[in-house]
Amino acid sequence: MLTFENFDLSTNIISAIKELGYENPTPIQEKTIPHLLNTNQDLVGLAQTGTGKTAAFGLPILEQIDPRNKFTQCIILSPTRELCMQISKDMMGYAKYLPEIRVTAVYGGASIDNQIRDLKKGSHIIVGTPGRVLDLLQRRILKINQIKFLVLDEADEMLNMGFKEDMDAILETTPKEKQTLLFSATMPKEIRNIALNYMNNPEEISVGTKNSGADDVEHFYYLVNAKNRYLALKRIADINPDIFGIVFCRTRRETQEVADKLIQDGYNADSLHGDLSQAQRDHVMSKFRSKHLQILVATDVAARGIDVNDLTHIINYNLPDEREIYIHRSGRTGRAGKKGVSVSIVHSRELHKIREIQKILKKPINRKDVPGGEEICHKQLMNMISRIEKIETIDNQIEEFLPEIYEKLSWLSREDLLKRFVSVEFNRFLKYYKNAPDLNISEKSVNERTRKGRGIDGDDNRFEKKGYKFTKFFLTIGEKDGLTKVKLMEIINNDDRLAGAEIGKIEILKGFTFFEVDARLENEVIKAFNNKRYLGKRLKIEVKTGQPKRNSDRPKSSKSGKSEYGYSKKHESGKSKTAYSKGARTGGRKRS
Repeated sequence: MLTFENFDLSTNIISAIKELGYENPTPIQEKTIPHLLNTNQDLVGLAQTGTGKTAAFGLPILEQIDPRNKFTQCIILSPTRELCMQISKDMMGYAKYLPEIRVTAVYGGASIDNQIRDLKKGSHIIVGTPGRVLDLLQRRILKINQIKFLVLDEADEMLNMGFKEDMDAILETTPKEKQTLLFSATMPKEIRNIALNYMNNPEEISVGTKNSGADDVEHFYYLVNAKNRYLALKRIADINPDIFGIVFCRTRRETQEVADKLIQDGYNADSLHGDLSQAQRDHVMSKFRSKHLQILVATDVAARGIDVNDLTHIINYNLPDEREIYIHRSGRTGRAGKKGVSVSIVHSRELHKIREIQKILKKPINRKDVPGGEEICHKQLMNMISRIEKIETIDNQIEEFLPEIYEKLSWLSREDLLKRFVSVEFNRFLKYYKNAPDLNISEKSVNERTRKGRGIDGDDNRFEKKGYKFTKFFLTIGEKDGLTKVKLMEIINNDDRLAGAEIGKIEILKGFTFFEVDARLENEVIKAFNNKRYLGKRLKIEVKTGQPKRNSDRPKSSKSGKSEYGYSKKHESGKSKTAYSKGARTGGRKRS
């Protein structure tokens, strides 16, 4: 079996990675390390999160850094602060016995003054987020005109997060005579454009089956009424007493609500989302990495760059709108030969998503019944008894109290003593789950209700019954701009004015998009979107009226003041000419 000694790496690097527990290279490391050690050719590496990309590019780069030259020789761009800090930490670990090599992390949300002081001391390797790197370049503090290596890690995520303009500006300042390494989980058109514009005949290395799930992850789902989603989550946690996992929610508001409920109900949980300060994020992640938290409730955006080992569960409180996001989520568990579980809490209108995900996952997502109260109580009781049985050391300080304890309990038989002990420890579970209802719903009942034109949670016109009216909007970006439903939802949810808003039908066409939002938030939607930028393109949004025609992607103005598609040409005083109110009759409603 291949080992790291088979590569042409120095003994200092081999010693460092052995101390870190590295024995055999992963597939991406097997292909990437020899390439970077033996050739100056650019490289595109396609691999999922958790496959060992940092060591794949980090080890050969460290091998070729000249510590005698104090200028920056390598810059590594990553999408998030968390990933930036993780890469920096890993690189310093690999360079443990190369003390002359300096690695500096630069990222937003932290003091730029401290980072400037570090840079002025000289740094061979810079790991940074695009925004902070560009800021330092513009201040002329960071100089990358002599770099030998440029690494774009998680390049697809950097584009998804709107860093295209920053990346272009950074890439244009780098010298032509460098080796560019691009790593990405997917290969969308924008990534290929980067390879075309900024790379020289790159070698492409692909590891694993494209968009397929990890082999060591078991996938299953629970089918419940939407109103019982949180109750199902609690039962998943209770049936797995040693759970150490991430619960994914769709919005920041829902993430905080679910975390607050779990904490109030006595679970060891916390939240991670975009409304937290950097200090709060660091505190939460520190607790989670040290396993002082069992459950982290997070949004997809906030969880990017989290690299935590030994996760037992990924729980989809909401299924993502894009199938590929499911693959990214589930890939965070089942690493390094360990088993993991990806669980989805699904309501009736999401069953089609399960079937779609299975197609790209290339493995079944089996249905399981939500555990009942008796099953959970038995599991918790046996877990408690097992913990008692495995206690290896007992504090000697208890010895002085034992005579009094023996005397006080001497009248109890062994059986009575055990019963009382278990009751003291276990009454909460027994009381809570006494007469607990069955949360499961049958797919047969779903199909019957669907044939009758009703959802399992009631009539599909439930939004009208609750008083919801929707306004339909026209947005000047579409499929050709890389817009997807999940990216649109992120734009909406990342604006505090819209987080948690009711979202209706989303229709993404080639050159533009129609979507519905609670009519009461019409003004806020206009303010949130108008003149903002998406991947460098300025957004324009207008209230749509009438029905769209599909014969062209470019709206044409008419004398009536409306476009060919029927959207109003101007949004005046925050009032639409005709708010779209029939949207609640359409299926597939989404809650942001």
